[in-house]
Parts: sequence; structure tokens; C-alpha cells
Amino acid sequence: MGAADELHSLLARYYWRVTDAQLPHETAVPRTTALDVFPTPPNITRVLMTSDEVTAACPITGQPDFYTVEIDYAPVDLCIESKSLKFYLQSFRTTGAFGEDLASTILSTVCDAIRPRECVVTTIQKPRGGITIRATATMPGATTSG
Repeated sequence: MGAADELHSLLARYYWRVTDAQLPHETAVPRTTALDVFPTPPNITRVLMTSDEVTAACPITGQPDFYTVEIDYAPVDLCIESKSLKFYLQSFRTTGAFGEDLASTILSTVCDAIRPRECVVTTIQKPRGGITIRATATMPGATTSG
């Protein structure tokens, strides 16, 4: 077994452990994928939503990782209601996930809820061990600005 295979095996073992609700500190916030929406007001062509209060559990250690999440989308018919987005983002507290997984999952949820013309989701993990991680998930056909 090569080093890459050993790392994959280790990550799979820990990812399974954390995502099966074996975190040391569970919260009462339920995992939800529901986002409330409302009709896009006239002349709105772009929406940028940013939250710096997103926490997810590290799949390796179970310790909290802190993120800023940016959701940049071009609405067609619907926009995301901010309170439901807040609750949705809080639901990741007990989820074992890497920042790359968060970006991809949030992108899928947003696109399913509002069917935007374009959507880009970026997660920025607060520094840990001196390393900041930025992951960007882009809807097919969208362009990134950063």
C-alpha cells in the first residue's frame, strides 16, 4: 500500500467516524437543507451573501474549523432568504467536512433551491497551523472573480 493509499484509508476512517454523529460536542441545531426563497425584485442582477460565522467539524480531529462563506449568484426568478441561509449554514456545526466539501455542498443546495443563472461559492478556512484554505465551487458555465 502506497503513501497515498494509506492517507486515503486514514481519511475515510476518520470521515466516517465524524459524520456518524460521534463528535465530542453535539449541538441542538438540526441538519437542514431547506432554503427559503422569494421572488427576485426588479433590476436585481447579482447577489453576494457573506457569512463569517460558519463552523464545521474537522473530519480528522473532530475539532471545529471556522469559515467565511461567500455565495455569489445571478438570480433568475428567485433569491435566497437570509435567515434560512443562516440556519442552513449553522447546521454544518456537527458535520465532519473539509472546506472543499462545504463549498461543493452549499453550491448544490443553492442551485437546487433557486436555479440561478450563475453561482460561485467560496469557503475560506480561518488559519490553522498557519495555513488558510480557500475553496471555490462554480456552477457549470459560471465565471469566478477572485
